[in-house]
Amino acid sequence: MAIMEGAEPFFLPGGEQGVLLIHGFTGSPGEVRLLGEYLHQKGYTVLAPRLCGHGATVEEMSKTRWSHWYAGVEDGYHILKSLCKYIAVVGLSMGGLLALKLGSEYPVDCLVSLSTPIYIVDKRLDMLPVYRVFREFVPKKRRVYSGIKPNYSAGYNATPLSSLSSLLDLIQHVDTLLPKITIPLLIMQARFEHTVEPKSASHIYDKVGSKDKKIIWLEKSGHIITLDVEREQVFEEVADWILPSRITEC
Repeated sequence: MAIMEGAEPFFLPGGEQGVLLIHGFTGSPGEVRLLGEYLHQKGYTVLAPRLCGHGATVEEMSKTRWSHWYAGVEDGYHILKSLCKYIAVVGLSMGGLLALKLGSEYPVDCLVSLSTPIYIVDKRLDMLPVYRVFREFVPKKRRVYSGIKPNYSAGYNATPLSSLSSLLDLIQHVDTLLPKITIPLLIMQARFEHTVEPKSASHIYDKVGSKDKKIIWLEKSGHIITLDVEREQVFEEVADWILPSRITEC
């Protein structure tokens, strides 16, 4: 099965501080590649797995569910854990949900949640069971980012509705896990995006058990904040948050 250009997983070996990067729903590792390269330049060992069903065909993704995606995250964690003493997990969108779940179940030093959904803007979701009777896929617009090569935003132009149903199940599941998360957590959210309702960030902040937690709001970005106009700020804030010395002091 061919993988889309830009959707390949990547591993950037560095020091004993490891960072697991998790991409979003219907996306690919390309959307966190620039962040990974930035962190690697800071000396981190970076791993970004390609989640099951992603970066190939929507037909292939339609066969997968959230448990398959999470299994890839677990594999990535175990690989990094065998190489590094310190593990930070950074997830974008659905990847943020998977990062939160991992942080509630495994020894992780800190978490970063980027554009993570608890509430989704699309009002048609209430009719999802009806839509699934008549169709398997719905078209999806993918944004073109100024100054960004297309392979960094490799992903699908359609959404498999069966996988979307599983994403909604994952949201409900992770919501129940939030009080169990006690490690340092950084939340970053665009205030005016059109995919995730911004109140998702406040919900996560209020419900997690972490004492060391912070929300940063972005004023100019859309949903994929790792590629948008404020990406340099995102990179800097993530790098500052996951510093082992900062975590040790808390």
